[in-house]
Formats: sequence, structure tokens, C-alpha cells
Amino acid sequence: MLCFFAMGFVDLVGIASNYVKADLNLSDSMANTLPSLVFLWFLIFSIPTSLLMNRIGRKNTVLLSLVMTLAALVIPVFTLDFGMLLVSFSLLGIGNAIMQTSLNPLVDSVMKGGASASTLTFGQFIKSIASFLAPIIASWGATTNAFGFGWRVLYPIYLGVGILATLLLFGTRPPSDSPVGENNNVPVGKQFAGCFALLRPNHRSPSGEKVGGFVLLCFLAIVCHVGIDVGVSVTAPKILMERLGMSLNDAAYIATVYFVAKAAGSFSGSFIMKFMKDWTFLFVSVAMMIIALIGLYAGSTQWEIYGAVALMGFGNGNPFSIIFARALQAVPDKKNEVSGLLIMGICGGAVFPMLMGAASDAVGGQAGAIAVVSVGVLYMLGYWMTGLRKRV
Repeated sequence: MLCFFAMGFVDLVGIASNYVKADLNLSDSMANTLPSLVFLWFLIFSIPTSLLMNRIGRKNTVLLSLVMTLAALVIPVFTLDFGMLLVSFSLLGIGNAIMQTSLNPLVDSVMKGGASASTLTFGQFIKSIASFLAPIIASWGATTNAFGFGWRVLYPIYLGVGILATLLLFGTRPPSDSPVGENNNVPVGKQFAGCFALLRPNHRSPSGEKVGGFVLLCFLAIVCHVGIDVGVSVTAPKILMERLGMSLNDAAYIATVYFVAKAAGSFSGSFIMKFMKDWTFLFVSVAMMIIALIGLYAGSTQWEIYGAVALMGFGNGNPFSIIFARALQAVPDKKNEVSGLLIMGICGGAVFPMLMGAASDAVGGQAGAIAVVSVGVLYMLGYWMTGLRKRV
């Protein structure tokens, strides 16, 4: 669970990009390249990580990801140079891609398939704590010039927590974590092809059931889920600044509202799914997000916008774990590979901000960015309807 907290460090890119934009006088499109750069690496490193787990085990892979995350957090402590920030954000993205690919199946193996969705949801709740603390720490640092770092004070604070997580995991021996080893003599190219074969509609599970099409739907759902997550955290402060004329320091707190609500959604979901079927709860979550979209489009007061962002966060707190658990259960003999494919979908955090930045620049306002978020929410609804027809 402490590693899930470290996983949440990646969400600081939303508020950090807003402060970097102000400090370096960047355009929306240029500022949004920073979170996009972080999540681009998920597209590149997720599948190789799934193969690496087969060789060195899941725990060692998570440790590798923590080391890269620590390296990313060190750089902004010393410099705000845009080039070095690109390096920092890249390392943060690579480390988080490795961590999310390896940590989720490690937890699933510890649970041995039991209560997997609710446990992963609780992990997302822990992750959200790190997410909603980042804007608070950054705003406090910017207001007080804490320790001379300003808003960047969140980096040394998170660096300390990351070191603690690394040391504690290093001294832990989780069960069911020996390297698979069965593919060590198989050419890497063939291993890659075997991973992507899981996305083919005609791919069958050991029991003979066609699961490839469902894995592909899960992959695209992760793309949309993360795109919504990053997109709202980046855009919400801009909506307040655009419609109400608020300063960045005051508007930054709305990102905390989003992540607090997301944490509340994950925490409550970990208990609700012990009594309610996860697919039913997914519909409830998506319905909340649709209502939130209306508020984002039409909200004209601070409380209307805050309420819409909170509802979006609460609704988006559970889809990831539901989608992930369902996909792992669909292909239980290929959990590492399925995890790699799904985490590759986190590249949605790169795609959505770029599209949102271009859309907002094109229409001259944040309505363009909200339209892009709407596409992701509507796909989530379609994903639920498709699964319902399959009687999942």
C-alpha cells in the first residue's frame, strides 16, 4: 500500500505543469506537453516490463521503478530549467509505467484472486492520498516560499516518502513472486507478439472462451479512464481562472478537491464492491461522471464547478480497479502480459492533454478541453454496455 502511495507521485504533474506554465510563461499546448511526456512512456515501457517480470520477479521490478521515481524527484529540487524538467518528467513516467505494470499483478498474486477488485480499489485510494496532497503542498509552498523552494517543496517531501517505500519493500518477502522463467529461451520478438496477440478478437483463454476482444475493450477503457483523470486535474484550475478570474494559487486547490473525491470514491468502493457486483458499481460510477460533465459545461459559480469536479473524481475512483481485475481474471495464465497491455493504456494521460490543449487553443477557452473529456466518458458508458451484453 505504501508503494501505491509512491505510485500517486505521478499525479503531481497536473499541478506542476500549471506552475511551470506560469513560471516559464508557456502556452497551454506547450505546458500540456509535460504531463503528456510523462504518460507517453507508458506506451513504450509497459510491455517490456511485463516480460521483465517473468525474468526477475514482480517485487524486484517494483524496486526498479521506485529507484527511477526517486531519480525523477531529485532533479526539480535543484533546477527549473525546462530541458531538465523534461528529463525529470520522463523519468517519472518511465518509473511509474514500470511500477503500475508490476505492482498491480503483485497485489493480485498476494490476494490469490480473492477480493482482487476491492483490494486494488483500496490501493487506488492510497494512491489518491498522494495525488490530493500534491496541490495542497505546492500551493502552501508557493504562498510561503517554504524552505526557499516555493511550490517545488513537494519534490523533497515526496522524495523522503519514496526512499521509505523503497527500503521497506526491499526488506519484504511477498509470496508467489518467483520469476516465471518459462519464456527465457523464447526470442524477445516472439514474446512481444504473444503479448499483443491477447488483443486479437479470436484469442481464447485456457478454457476455450474468446477473451481477446474483451481485453482490447479493457485497454481502451484504461486509455479513457486515465485521460479523464489527468485531463480534469490539469483543466479544472484553468476553468476557475477563466470563468471566475481566480489566481493560480487559489485555483490550484480544485485539483485537491478532485483527488480527495477520487480517494473517497476508491475508499467507499473497496467496501461497496463486497456487497454490490462490480459491473453494477461501474455503471453508478459512469453515471456520476456524466452528471459531472454537465456541471463542467454549465457551471458558472465556484461551488457549481467544485461540485462537478468532486463528482467527476468520485465517479472516476473505481473504474481502473474494476477494469484491471476483470481483465486479469479473463486471462489468468497471462497476468504479467495482460498487466503490461493495460498499463500501456495509461498513455491516455499523454493523448488527452495534448488533444485538450489543442482544442482549448482552437476554441479560445476550456470548453474545448471539456469536449475531449466527454469523449472519454462516453466510451466508458459504451464499455459498460458492451460488457453488460456479454453478461460479464
